[in-house]
Amino acid sequence: MSTLIIYYSYSGNTKRVAESLAAQLGGELAPLRDAKRPGILKAYSVGCFNAMQGKAWAARPLEEDLASYDRLILLSAVWAGNVPPAVNTLWAQLPAGTALEVKLVSAGGESKCRERLEAMLKANGCTLQSLEDIRAK
Repeated sequence: MSTLIIYYSYSGNTKRVAESLAAQLGGELAPLRDAKRPGILKAYSVGCFNAMQGKAWAARPLEEDLASYDRLILLSAVWAGNVPPAVNTLWAQLPAGTALEVKLVSAGGESKCRERLEAMLKANGCTLQSLEDIRAK
């Protein structure tokens, strides 16, 4: 079974969790990157506000052929209880029928966005297979 672990990490915490998971599962890593990395002030002010509203901002498209993997896992940082704006660009890249596992990494360990994630995935013909909150420093 081929596994792709897509991750978005602003500070590096989520990247470390993704690397650990990839080592455990034998999966490949695919970083989701901002088109233009925002400064810390913009990320945690405008970015958090956009995250709370479910808005997206420009991110580089993934180079991997997502349809060629049996299992897709998304690891994302949590901003204001939601996925960051760059992650909201991912939904349109997912092949229809994708079942996505989501792991949200935060210091608080609890997200508020399950219903929003399910709705965004459903709007793109995909499903949320599982959602896990991971507490990490």
